[in-house]
Amino acid sequence: MTPTGTLVGVFAVGAGVSLGASWLLVIRLERIGAALGFSEALLGMVAALAADAPEITSAITALAGHEPKIGAGVVIGSNVFNLAALLGVSALVAGQIALDRRVVELEGAVAVWIALVCVAVVVGLISPAAGLVAVLAVFVPYLVFLGVRHDRLHRLGLPSRWAAWLTSAIVEEEAELEPAIHPSRGGIRDVAGAFVAVVTVVVASVAMEKTASRLGARHHVPDIVVGALILAAVTSLPNAVAAVYLARRGRGAATLSTAMNSNALNVTAGFLIPGAAIGIGARSASASLVAGAYLGVTLLALACAYAGRGLRRIHGALIIGAYLAFVVSLLAVA
Repeated sequence: MTPTGTLVGVFAVGAGVSLGASWLLVIRLERIGAALGFSEALLGMVAALAADAPEITSAITALAGHEPKIGAGVVIGSNVFNLAALLGVSALVAGQIALDRRVVELEGAVAVWIALVCVAVVVGLISPAAGLVAVLAVFVPYLVFLGVRHDRLHRLGLPSRWAAWLTSAIVEEEAELEPAIHPSRGGIRDVAGAFVAVVTVVVASVAMEKTASRLGARHHVPDIVVGALILAAVTSLPNAVAAVYLARRGRGAATLSTAMNSNALNVTAGFLIPGAAIGIGARSASASLVAGAYLGVTLLALACAYAGRGLRRIHGALIIGAYLAFVVSLLAVA
């Protein structure tokens, strides 16, 4: 039997390597995106996807290894942690995150829809495949809007009022992302570097998930706790650090976008796509609690952001308090 100390060491090394490689992946993909002419908003989405690589890979590994509670827990639990760390902690540290209501409406509409679909899949109202279709029906047009230059949105055939509203919301978001993202144009080295980084993230994340699973089983820690609390928090650290950095620089829209886009990508790439292919296992009260917390904290954060035209310290405290209540409830149920 492998000693516990060795497993802890492998987990720590895997976590460090996975998180470090994901940051290198962010840099490489941003440069590749700049070379391809991506908009600032789409570059932000690419950065969020790269930063999400550890939790997405860990979730897919767990689902493929017939550990559905860990798999669902990693991505959905990461989303609850993201809201607490990226928005709650950022609001406490920065004091205030100013937000235009149009940005809250745009990001919030997509975020709430994806959270609702996630809950519906977890509780068994719809299949993972149906959930994936429902999410892509909203998420794909959203990506198209981000990828189109804002001065060309009217060419998509949208009603003039819709195009004007989308333009103003995306311009607001890009105005804050542009100073935060300054990638040089990438080349073949960046493509090779991105490939190496992806392989490194996958290998390290698999090792991290497997050792966490073995440690949990050895010490009788429920799978949902391993996934939704331990792995979720560790794999979400890169996004949390980035969000605090943006918030302290007064980039409210970029902070909100980082949190909501990260959560959307987690659900789509780390839960629904593998779930549609290999299943998500039997329904459970603990998994439903995690999904319900994800939806509830999302609604709380967006309501605070909309009503207050941003997030202040009191809002940050409320969001963190909601996360702590979720942790206590999950430990009680598990």
